[in-house]
Amino acid sequence: MRSSIVAVALAASALGGTACAQSAPAASAVIAAAVADSARPAADTARDANRKPAETVAFAGVRPGAKVAELAPGGGYFTRVIAKTVGTTGKVYALVSPAQAQRPGGLDAINALAAQYGNVTVTPTDYTAMTLPEKVDVVWTTENWHDFSNAGTTPGIAKAAFDALKPGGVFYVQDHSAPGTGTSATQTLHRIDPAAVIAVLTAAGFVVDAQSSHLANPADDHTAAVRDGSVQGRTDKFAIRFRKPA
Repeated sequence: MRSSIVAVALAASALGGTACAQSAPAASAVIAAAVADSARPAADTARDANRKPAETVAFAGVRPGAKVAELAPGGGYFTRVIAKTVGTTGKVYALVSPAQAQRPGGLDAINALAAQYGNVTVTPTDYTAMTLPEKVDVVWTTENWHDFSNAGTTPGIAKAAFDALKPGGVFYVQDHSAPGTGTSATQTLHRIDPAAVIAVLTAAGFVVDAQSSHLANPADDHTAAVRDGSVQGRTDKFAIRFRKPA
């Protein structure tokens, strides 16, 4: 991950920012309780050792009372932890694509989750528009940016996220790493170069705030597709916290 860490430092220098590579901070008691919630499915908790939800949520800056917009929540692995962390005074907007919303049964799982957690609202929206009823503290996406790159929508999503955030808000991006490849591995390996993510988001006005190494895996040489049995669930991932200037 050294090349991605260097890229973060260079990006911050170019912007006059103060990015730093760091390990994720210790999780608060609230986040620890959210991860320990007995309502979380066994299929989710079985993945915790690799996905490190407590460290991830803490690094992203999610806190009680926060308003969070989660792009493409999938099965809701992080949605549940975020919802419990922000609590009854917070809000989670689970942003799903119009295509998913129009597919028969496409929203059944996420709607069931929203019914279980009273602070989650399922929000079908074009990710490049991100229409929300209020400004949010955190925009969050995990392991989706390479797909957004394949669709050619990353500049639009970057602008929409910037506009959706409060001043000083955070855009948290996590994905499978392919340092030095730009976007050439997004379709073949479903990985992306963290420097390519930085380039798009800083062009939209974000400042690189910090990068965490808590999801790094030095044993992953970045040559296998993410669903290959040799690395599935254990890929080298980058975690970058971008900030909208206050």
